[in-house]
Amino acid sequence: MLRPPRPPRRARASSCTAQRVSVRLVPAVRDRHMSTFLQQLRVDWPVASERAATEALRSRTLAELNPAGDREALPPGVLGYVYLKELVEERGRTAGYDPNLENCLVTEDLLSVLAELQAAVLHWPEAGSLDLAAAGDSDADGCVVVHVVSCEEEFQQQKLDLLWRKLDDQAPLSQKHLVCGPVKVAGAPGTLTAPEYYEYRHAQVCEASAMKHSRDLAQDPAWTETFRVLSVATIKFEMLSTAPQSQLLLTLADSSISTKGTKSGIFVMYNCARLATLFEGYKHNMEQGLYPTFPPVSSLDFSLLHDEGEWLLLFNSVLPFPGLLSQTAALDHTAPGLHITARTETVCKLLVQLSMDFSSYYNRVHILGEPRPHLFGQMFARLQLLRAVCEVLHTGLAMLGLPPLSHI
Repeated sequence: MLRPPRPPRRARASSCTAQRVSVRLVPAVRDRHMSTFLQQLRVDWPVASERAATEALRSRTLAELNPAGDREALPPGVLGYVYLKELVEERGRTAGYDPNLENCLVTEDLLSVLAELQAAVLHWPEAGSLDLAAAGDSDADGCVVVHVVSCEEEFQQQKLDLLWRKLDDQAPLSQKHLVCGPVKVAGAPGTLTAPEYYEYRHAQVCEASAMKHSRDLAQDPAWTETFRVLSVATIKFEMLSTAPQSQLLLTLADSSISTKGTKSGIFVMYNCARLATLFEGYKHNMEQGLYPTFPPVSSLDFSLLHDEGEWLLLFNSVLPFPGLLSQTAALDHTAPGLHITARTETVCKLLVQLSMDFSSYYNRVHILGEPRPHLFGQMFARLQLLRAVCEVLHTGLAMLGLPPLSHI
């Protein structure tokens, strides 16, 4: 994944999703380091058998091979060339297929990849009783396959797409390509694998925590899971804050990896934990009899919210969030053309901006005031607003596959 000078890749596989089901990733990652890295990031990318059955595909390939050339002279593992030009013309070049696509060199490894894709489509557990073999129209009943691929491998991935259609009559009719831009690494210490990159960030997270708490907590079992989540959050925000199709620059010596670095995932997680502490403080004081129970929302007087920071939270983040969800929660696989886009950077930027606005407000305004009845109205209105802020943070983090933390 991270081997300079060859740039790392944000993705090198395909994904499959059944209609009415969120995007699912299929087991097409063969790089051992990448598989480990995805597991460290807690990405749901199941590993299929490396010995998926290829007999049917091989037989179909042999029937489709171009007659030209001496097959006996081909190197081991190479079956020959399959003609794809007519498929490109059939599907229309305007769809986005490279017009230079003519032939595909078919190897045993390539057939094995296709066999894994077949297995994922037919046996994906959440597809339920979906019968792809009987599905005549994949747009209605079948599978939508999303090929996630680096820009440098896009041409080869289009060949895989078309070869699948050529060799398998039950291949999903709807296949889309999400092309990711190049990844550059600044300050990489020689050769760095993807798992080593994770460990590098994990060490930085532990070091930042030691500075914050004035003691090393890396060996404390109570903090092990917290450090893991923070490491994953750091990496995901670092990678997903840039639009997938754009170039990503990884700066290993990143000074923002701390609770004070307002551009990092740790900063978002830190403010999520501050909110948890705030509501825990209210609950404790209520149980002690200092505060009354939370009144019905319909009885709250929101006209008491007149601080500028409160309106920033409401109008910049809370109110726009449902619209953002509708735009980014799912890939638009129904759009015409071969390519689709993902808007992960929109979610990351909103969560970072929300955290910055909340942090500024929280540092300036004392939410849990004196236990005096005439102050309760404003306190409850503020707590209700911050409940909405908390819900936005939790939902946004869930979209990125991150759990909220109650302490950092």
